[in-house]
Amino acid sequence: MPDHEPLSANELLDIVDERDRVMGQARRGDAMAHRLRHRCVFILARDAQDRVFVHRRTAEKLVFPSLYDMFVGGVVGAGEGYDEAALREAEEELGVRGLPAPVPLFSFLYETPEHTWWSRVYEVRCELPVDPQAEEIAWHAFLTEEELMRRLPEWEWVPDGREAYRRLMEWRRGRVEA
Repeated sequence: MPDHEPLSANELLDIVDERDRVMGQARRGDAMAHRLRHRCVFILARDAQDRVFVHRRTAEKLVFPSLYDMFVGGVVGAGEGYDEAALREAEEELGVRGLPAPVPLFSFLYETPEHTWWSRVYEVRCELPVDPQAEEIAWHAFLTEEELMRRLPEWEWVPDGREAYRRLMEWRRGRVEA
């Protein structure tokens, strides 16, 4: 297993096109500053009681500081696969080792005037005691789906996580109806 070091603003990312094909590489800080399309993973972590891990990002985060998120995750490093990044990010942010492999659910292209990245959404069961990274997470709790739904209009959420969660709810409805 590779060393689980957090990706910094200097970390290299693969830059991808609208079809998620690698076109080159750039430093993370440059990718964010110049709206270069890259890759990102979103992992919905549930505990043994099926509650969702929710957290508030630290004020020092490069993107969306101090906002709430219902996903752990982050950018995919240069040459790294989505699945590898999902496990690395989940273990880093939850502060655990030995998670089962997160299950990939679907992908989507997130685009706003400020940001663009290919996003892959995963789900993982974390029955281990969590010890979130202090440099990543300022506050955390496990919430039921009902508690999370009540908080959506009350708290300020990261926009990409909010969009990923909206798409996850649509994806679940589509799977149930199929």
